[in-house]
Amino acid sequence: MKIALIGYGKMGKEIEQIALSRGHEIVCVIDINNRQDFDSDAFRSADVAIEFTAPSVAYGNCMEAFRQGVKVVSGSTGWMGEHGDEMRRLCETEGKTLFWASNFSLGVAIFSAVNKYLAKIMNDFPNYEVSMVETHHVHKLDAPSGTAITLAEGILENIDRKDKWVMGTLTAPDGTVSGTTQCAPNELPVSAIRRGEVPGIHTIKYESEADSIVITHDAKNRKGFALGAVLAAEYTATHTGFLGMNDLFHF
Repeated sequence: MKIALIGYGKMGKEIEQIALSRGHEIVCVIDINNRQDFDSDAFRSADVAIEFTAPSVAYGNCMEAFRQGVKVVSGSTGWMGEHGDEMRRLCETEGKTLFWASNFSLGVAIFSAVNKYLAKIMNDFPNYEVSMVETHHVHKLDAPSGTAITLAEGILENIDRKDKWVMGTLTAPDGTVSGTTQCAPNELPVSAIRRGEVPGIHTIKYESEADSIVITHDAKNRKGFALGAVLAAEYTATHTGFLGMNDLFHF
């Protein structure tokens, strides 16, 4: 498979290594300094472009790839809230293909399925209050993380007494804490911590007067995310439309 990389930071380099190890070819690498290469034969020759950049440029990157007739796998978070409906429309009515996920890790996909199942059980036990905390490295721009939002949505789908998530506390790299976890009974607080070089920790807690039930996913490095992105690209090469992790993994 011919792959174009959009974004050549730590994730881009990790994806490159895994793609090459699986026998794929990297035909084009686009970063900040060579955006003109979107309009190149090398980029257009790609079966799929894998995009890991910043929220401010992810939408434009996808649109550039679409203009060149290239399918996109995107792991950038913090932009789909504004552009998700348009992306879905482009894929469903104009023949574009986007595989988007807030997190490509197989472990997180499993964790997400467990999260939904646990929420379904806890729907019958209103004496348990649910909350979430996510921890990431200090370079992450969005809070809460896209993965935390996806997990929160999985809880809201299955617990009738909750109908919206709200930002809880934000612990800055210097230890300063802002915000609050106090919220209305129908709200799910999602707190964020920015610390060191943490790849990603997501913890969901159900707490009652009697006990606590806690589930956590703790990423050790970026390898799981990168492998998942390449698996998504392999899937996307032979499929069309608005795709996601539920298409790749069926739990």
